[in-house]
Amino acid sequence: MTRTKRIWIKNAMAIAVMDDARTVYRDADILVDGPVVTAVGPKLDVTDADEVWDASGKVVLPGFVNTHHHLYQTLCRAIPRVEDVKLFDWLVDLYEVWRHLTPEAIHVSALVGMGEMLLTGATTTSDHFYVFPKDLPGDLLDRTVEAAATIGMRFVVCRGSMSRGRSRGGLPPDDVVQDESTILADSERLISRYHDPNPLAMCQVALAPCSPFSVTPELMRDTAALARRAGVRLHTHLAETLDENQYCLETHGVRPLAFMEQVGWLGPDVWYAHGVHYTDEEIALLAQTGTGVAHCPGSNLRLGSGIARVPEMTQAGVPVGLAVDGSASNDASDMLSEIRTAMLVHRVGTGVGSMSAMDALWLATRGSAKVLGRDDIGSLEPGKAADLVLWDMDDIAYAGGLHDPVGALVFCNARRRADRVMVHGQVVVRDGRIVRIDESEVTARHNELAAKMLDAACAETGIDYRRPRTA
Repeated sequence: MTRTKRIWIKNAMAIAVMDDARTVYRDADILVDGPVVTAVGPKLDVTDADEVWDASGKVVLPGFVNTHHHLYQTLCRAIPRVEDVKLFDWLVDLYEVWRHLTPEAIHVSALVGMGEMLLTGATTTSDHFYVFPKDLPGDLLDRTVEAAATIGMRFVVCRGSMSRGRSRGGLPPDDVVQDESTILADSERLISRYHDPNPLAMCQVALAPCSPFSVTPELMRDTAALARRAGVRLHTHLAETLDENQYCLETHGVRPLAFMEQVGWLGPDVWYAHGVHYTDEEIALLAQTGTGVAHCPGSNLRLGSGIARVPEMTQAGVPVGLAVDGSASNDASDMLSEIRTAMLVHRVGTGVGSMSAMDALWLATRGSAKVLGRDDIGSLEPGKAADLVLWDMDDIAYAGGLHDPVGALVFCNARRRADRVMVHGQVVVRDGRIVRIDESEVTARHNELAAKMLDAACAETGIDYRRPRTA
């Protein structure tokens, strides 16, 4: 049997274990053996390490876990026409751009989004892809799986879907939706090919119809049945905006969560993105059923959707994780910034003590891991995945903040690039640079593809997307 590589990370300024006790060690070490952590604590006695890292002056955290994203939306950041509009108007305009996606654009945009997340401390991400332009190959999600393998990120690929186009009362154009049989067949294909149910899995699959206003009730029911037969999780957007509430009331006669209950979408294998507009009774139902929520504070603020009641949810026992959401509604895939936003936004209304720096870090690690159904990531305990991030605190913006170096990472938010990132025991960021791709080449090609898509949308619609709606 081949011996795994043992890496001794020693003399760290601080290590936030994110165990149940929320332990933070000072002047401590971590031992990694292959893909797992085997020891953590002060002054480890290690005699047979293959590699030794001096972590003096650095804070070590578990890799963050991003529970909701749309990686292809990195192609549509800061488009003037949709910078200052609400969700439904934002969607209607951007569908015209997304109609011009290509397999290459999907692959390159995934590299960009994952690269930004790795650099800001995320080692696991999910991706919710649901736009399937006509005449493109049916294996578009395979391009995102390939990107994750290339860059070295732990990945949950969410097979999204839209079956209700404009001709059936939905928001998306008919030429980016699919029929139910095509959706279900490809869902089965992806599960069979990519889903790994084992601990430390690098790739898993979830099934993820887009939203109550873009799919039929029949597809929701059939997707839930398929997912439960196959043992995979379920994901969708829910309760993001008041417009969605109104749509569900007019179309289905009930609020969004009640509609989800009707189609079998409650339980510990389900998580929803956003959850901004839940009532007290709905929060109680989520807690009772173990249904999770991906909290997207940056996106919800950017679109003016509202502030999710996360302190109330976590107090009630609802599983809550953190997410950046798509980079056309957040315009960033920056997990450290998202943690800081989560900490700050919940101090308004619910009280300054309602969200500490450690609470926000917990959402991004242990909370997110639970939402994704994982107990092998999210902390630096022996036997857990060797997914960890080293942050260099030798920065003028942290000066005076080293009384609590872990807290300083969140409060000061100065270091936008992690110093070193490990996923599954493999180094994927070194000295603040992504190891497995050429950032400059990927960025340049991504910008070319983004400009080409926007040019095509402008030409086809006759709308200048480079000007605000109000201009």
